[in-house]
Amino acid sequence: MRYRTLGRSGLRVGEIGVGCEGFLEKTPEQVREWLDVCEAAGINCIDLYAPNPDFRSNLGRALRGRREKFVLQAHLCTIWKDGQYKRTRDAAEVREGFADQLRRLETDHVEIGMIHYVDSLADWETVKTGPVMAYALELKAAGTIGCVGLSSHNPQAALAAVRSGLIDVLMFSVNPCYDLQPASEDVEELWAPKNYAAPLLNMDPERQELYETCQRLEVGITVMKAFGGGDLLSDSLSPAGKALTAFQCLQYALDRPGVGCVMSGARSLEDLKESAAFEEAPEAERDYAAALAELPKISWKGRCMYCGHCAPCPQGISVAEVTKFLNLSLAQSAVPETVREHYAALPHGAGECVRCGACEKRCPFAVPIMENMAKAAELFGR
Repeated sequence: MRYRTLGRSGLRVGEIGVGCEGFLEKTPEQVREWLDVCEAAGINCIDLYAPNPDFRSNLGRALRGRREKFVLQAHLCTIWKDGQYKRTRDAAEVREGFADQLRRLETDHVEIGMIHYVDSLADWETVKTGPVMAYALELKAAGTIGCVGLSSHNPQAALAAVRSGLIDVLMFSVNPCYDLQPASEDVEELWAPKNYAAPLLNMDPERQELYETCQRLEVGITVMKAFGGGDLLSDSLSPAGKALTAFQCLQYALDRPGVGCVMSGARSLEDLKESAAFEEAPEAERDYAAALAELPKISWKGRCMYCGHCAPCPQGISVAEVTKFLNLSLAQSAVPETVREHYAALPHGAGECVRCGACEKRCPFAVPIMENMAKAAELFGR
């Protein structure tokens, strides 16, 4: 397992994490076996969106003796009431639900306290100025949660939260289809067939801005919906008109700026083991660039996807990294200090480009790479 630092939280998380909805109806023994597979594969980050109390109790028992090996991303504001899931902003319900969660997990803390499902600017204002954020910050000050997170499907709401400085981790839906959709307060719009009826061109600029802002402000992203609920893996269901593989979806999400970990949905042990196998898969199986370039309904022409097909550069320039730093700076109309430092650490600057054009010939998305290298050399001074 390859590990990444999750933004300014400082948490070291495996590239592949796991959601647990697929194990809600499992026995304690099955949950223990599921956790055994996670531990053996090096999967250490677990998202606990599901509020089912029985599952939480089963997971608490399975964590005995190895709690410190896992990073728990637990959700505030998601509770179990009258036998079903409920999202709440009621302060008393939030407090009671989180206290019950800790008891059932048999722990006195979680690494990430995730404010659940903020998909509108109005809801973000309610959360930010109301008792929910006050409670999250109280928990953080007490060490009961290590850092404050927020989950969202709407780049506008997510950007407002990231820019506020109040959250350390963002859980966001990232995949090659959702990334082309404009912001909406209705999550159903992300997979509505009508929104894919006409050809789509390039990533939604607010989503691109969100990822770049997260990297710049060191807000780590944990990814949900990398497979689009499984639809992207099916020729008949994929809104792109053609299936991608699980490995391609995982690599796509991991290549977005700011991403630390992908919470892979697992409905069975076989699903879990397949996601874990990504770490050992050859590069050709993880490569999504050619597949995206051939999708019948979608085009990323001119957009750098940081896929690495431009490599190797005969001058040793890391073209994808240079382009990422360039885009981060252009988005801010200035060079952030952290970006300048990262660029300075590169062994070869864009100014060493000899305009041989080899990178552009290999690029599946017709990116004007030589032009970008000239811009980067002027901007960064080398």
